[in-house]
Amino acid sequence: MFLKNLELQGNNGMKNKNFLSSVKCTISGILYCIKNERNVKIDIIIAILVVLLGFVFKLSKIEWCFIVCVIFFVIVSEMFNTAIEKTVDLYTKEYNEIAKIAKDVSSGAVMLSAICSVIVGCIIFLPKIIG
Repeated sequence: MFLKNLELQGNNGMKNKNFLSSVKCTISGILYCIKNERNVKIDIIIAILVVLLGFVFKLSKIEWCFIVCVIFFVIVSEMFNTAIEKTVDLYTKEYNEIAKIAKDVSSGAVMLSAICSVIVGCIIFLPKIIG
């Protein structure tokens, strides 16, 4: 029933015909999240601040690697969360316990990625701030 109600837009459910078309869809998805998802905007603002702090404290290459990884980890988690929420919303607008679980679990994944980023940030920045 779900698949019958699904209206595929753009490429009518077929794979992109070429690499450029695929890249355009990818960029469209990233821009959608940046423009429409409040938490992605917040994550980007925090990421900019962290990067600026990284320059102030002259992070090592390995520290930069960890910072960049956790920044992307959080933003990618937010994007997966958005994809799951939109998919669930496409399926049903009414309250559904299974839909709630799907949304709560994807939101929980974002929270865990954010906690991980805070831990990594503390490990890297606290000794520099204290010292």
